[in-house]
Amino acid sequence: MSASIHINISMHIAREEWRHWLRSRLAVISFIVFCLLLLFTTVLTALNMQEASHQRLHQQEKAEETFLKQPDRHPHRMVHYGHYVFRAPPPLGMFDPGVDAVTGQSMFLEGHRQNSAMFADARAQARTGGFGALTPAKLYHLFLPLLIIALGHGLILREREARTLGPLLCQGVSGLSLYVGKFLAIGALVVLLSLPALFSSIGASLLGESWLASLTLYFANVLYLTIWAALTLFVSALTRSRSLALGVLSAIWVLSVLVIPRIGVTSASITLPTKGKILTDMRMNDDMRKLGDGHNAADPAFAKLRAELLAKYDVERIEDLPVNFRGVVAAKSETDLTNTLNAYAEKRMERERAQASHLSAYGWLSPYLAIAGASRNLAGTDLETHHRFLREAEALRYNFVQGLNQTHIEKLSYIDDINRNKGEEGWKRARVGAANWQVLGNFRFTPDSGSHRVVRAATELASLLIWFLTLVGLGLIASRRLTP
Repeated sequence: MSASIHINISMHIAREEWRHWLRSRLAVISFIVFCLLLLFTTVLTALNMQEASHQRLHQQEKAEETFLKQPDRHPHRMVHYGHYVFRAPPPLGMFDPGVDAVTGQSMFLEGHRQNSAMFADARAQARTGGFGALTPAKLYHLFLPLLIIALGHGLILREREARTLGPLLCQGVSGLSLYVGKFLAIGALVVLLSLPALFSSIGASLLGESWLASLTLYFANVLYLTIWAALTLFVSALTRSRSLALGVLSAIWVLSVLVIPRIGVTSASITLPTKGKILTDMRMNDDMRKLGDGHNAADPAFAKLRAELLAKYDVERIEDLPVNFRGVVAAKSETDLTNTLNAYAEKRMERERAQASHLSAYGWLSPYLAIAGASRNLAGTDLETHHRFLREAEALRYNFVQGLNQTHIEKLSYIDDINRNKGEEGWKRARVGAANWQVLGNFRFTPDSGSHRVVRAATELASLLIWFLTLVGLGLIASRRLTP
């Protein structure tokens, strides 16, 4: 039989399968409900992300404007006045908000401290009973496989039950043609269900997202749904009853989506435990106390610095230095404190990365974990992006604090500084002009380049591809052994 005849037979089988679905009221209603849910969720999430992006960018501009408009002050007052930074959601966050909903989107930056990100969207979890907001990514990753199972578990079994499989095989319809036809039918279903994801990808690209990242995310989700389609068809070819097929597929879904991820999380926590916050803070505070008090220029920790400055400028008293010793101490203390804080922060982020990598390895056992990781990486809402936000915010904090400390060193005399509490006149002399607040840099956080995100998702994408090829290969083998 020629290849064109095989193709025609497969296309005819696919059309007949769609006719059967269209005649089934349950199938039509299920398909319509899921399509409406996908469309509604996609639109709602996109609107929420647009609103969040607008609000955060507006708040960022207001925070910068407020900082720069501060009146004449003592420069160290501005160090403690601080500044806010906000992380606007990436365009593909309309499809998969990722970790953004639980890590917070803003930070308060001030001297001598590294604050945590704040204002995670806990409202979404409260509205849904603690299960988190329903997003397009969750629909595609969690629930659409169930629709594929419900509609596809009887694709080949129905032919057995109707006793039409034997006549089909006897009439020259090969098992391969039957398999390909059924696969085309369920593949068309996957394509239709993936259209909202395509619209999200196109919309995100029009908003400035990388086309490479957007389209890769779309095709990754198509590949994921196709994996479930191939699995469903393979089980339908192997089993002899619908109840058994449905039970097997449901069990696989529970294992993939619920059990294996939980095992992965527990394994990561046990294998790579994190130190408790209280113990870590105690150790960090002990290390910082050894560095000296940057507010006290007479602290013994800065005796060596004092001696070096006096020798450098060949003077005997700090009052005779051409620089403000209190500002020098503040700058030195901030550098030492920041190095210590960064060391602890990097250890914590390294442990979080190790745990995430450990969990990601379970993607070879669960396509759900593979697509979830790939989706976050490609959307720019993954843990690595959050860590970069923390680092960039810290760099901004350190730069503007040290800029203010430099103003403290150069623009304010030591005598005026130590006499600042002697009446109103003392305070006036201890202030510097507001023009010095220009040390604050603009902060606009953006995702990594599309190519960088694709590379970061390469392992998960490879896992999905291997899942797909394996299941299709098993399906083709099973199709050649089809019996009535």
